[in-house]
Amino acid sequence: MNLTSILLAIACFFIGGILTYVVVNILMKNKIKGRLEEAEKEAELIKKNKLLEVKEQAIKMKNDFESQANARNSKIQIAENKNKQRELSLNQRQEELQRRKNEVETIKENLDAQLEIVERKKIDLEKLHKQEIERLEALSGLSAEEVKDKMVEALKDEAQTHAQSYINEIMEEAKMTANKEAKKIVIQSIQRVATETAIENAITVFHIESDEIKGRIIGREGRNIRALEAATGIEIIVDDTPEAIILSGFDPVRREVARLALHQLVADGRIHPARIEEVVAKVRKQIEEEIIETGKRTTIDLGIHGLHPELIRLVGKMKYRSSYGQNLLQHARETANLCAVMASELGLNVKKAKRAGLLHDIGKVPDDEPELPHAILGMKLAEKYKEKPDICNAIGAHHDEVEMTTLLAPIVQVCDAISGARPGARREIVEAYIKRLNDLEQLALSYPGVLKTYAIQAGRELRVIVGADKVSDVETEKLSGEIAKKIQDEMTYPGQVKITVIRETRSVSFAK
Repeated sequence: MNLTSILLAIACFFIGGILTYVVVNILMKNKIKGRLEEAEKEAELIKKNKLLEVKEQAIKMKNDFESQANARNSKIQIAENKNKQRELSLNQRQEELQRRKNEVETIKENLDAQLEIVERKKIDLEKLHKQEIERLEALSGLSAEEVKDKMVEALKDEAQTHAQSYINEIMEEAKMTANKEAKKIVIQSIQRVATETAIENAITVFHIESDEIKGRIIGREGRNIRALEAATGIEIIVDDTPEAIILSGFDPVRREVARLALHQLVADGRIHPARIEEVVAKVRKQIEEEIIETGKRTTIDLGIHGLHPELIRLVGKMKYRSSYGQNLLQHARETANLCAVMASELGLNVKKAKRAGLLHDIGKVPDDEPELPHAILGMKLAEKYKEKPDICNAIGAHHDEVEMTTLLAPIVQVCDAISGARPGARREIVEAYIKRLNDLEQLALSYPGVLKTYAIQAGRELRVIVGADKVSDVETEKLSGEIAKKIQDEMTYPGQVKITVIRETRSVSFAK
């Protein structure tokens, strides 16, 4: 090959490439032009569709608006029709009123004419009556006033005679039927108030899950059980009874404190003297709150309102007291209900009777116990907290310590006797036993330096806790002998009483 042929080949190659590029560009332009035409057609089609949709929506909105306008027009038309009917009715009523008014005016004119006739006849009758009186006075020789006085005197004497006779008959009948009616009312009251007759015991059984807990309650060398007894004043009996510990004590509040404290200690698991004292103090506070809540619930249940908060607390405190073995709160509620029934039978104020019945024994549960009969003490408490005089008198007179001045007093007295006299309601022996234990504790508490006293083991042992800063070890022995001698001289009791005086010194510091 020569140079010419090579150059010719190269020229042909370049010319072919250029032609190919030109052809490709022409094809690409045709293709792009076709696509542009298709896109324009599609855009035109979409535009037409959107215009159709807008027209349809406009037609729909126009139809909706026309339907709403038609509905409003129909409502307006209905309202206009109603207004027209009302207008017609009002016009008819106005015409009727006008007609009646004309009739009333006609009747009034007739009445005025008749009244004039009556007035003229009245004047004529008065003239005739005066002439007749003058004629009678001339015939009898007495004036009209003298005749009237004589007739009044005669009628008065006759009325007094008849009234005295009627009063005597009523008194005789009342004497004959009073006893019968009183028995009937008492029986009805008893029958309408049904109550339980259960008597509280002096022990509480504390149930435990297993006998292993007994060892933890007793503690090392018995320190836990001694701390519990010292803090609560309750004898804790741990014996062979399966899954049970017996809490013995005459005071229900102390038993409840001991039971709740034991429950919290067992549930918590930490049982040691310091923890025991902390839990017992906390439970005592809870019991005080529960006492107030019990008083509020009792007053709400009985429908009694406006009691002083202190009276409400005393009512709640009755739950933890007993009278001859009968729960005092149950007795007070029962007496209140009986008083309400009896007052309704006699037509007296039921609310006052129920209030007096509930409060009649509050003198048995004061915080300090002065040497006064409980009825007098209850009356003084009621007066102190602004109860009404008839309520106070009913409280003070229910055992005849003061004179009865209202009808509430005999009702409270009778209902108190009914509640206490039911079969099984009370036990005289239990009350005497509890009084002896109370007297035993109060006797020891009267000595200086004594902080707490607890009668345990049914009164066979008296534990006396003294302050270490007030009583020395030597004085402790002397105090034990003095208390024993005073008990022996002043009290009557079976067997013997062991006096244990406890004096302990504590040193408390805080690390900060």
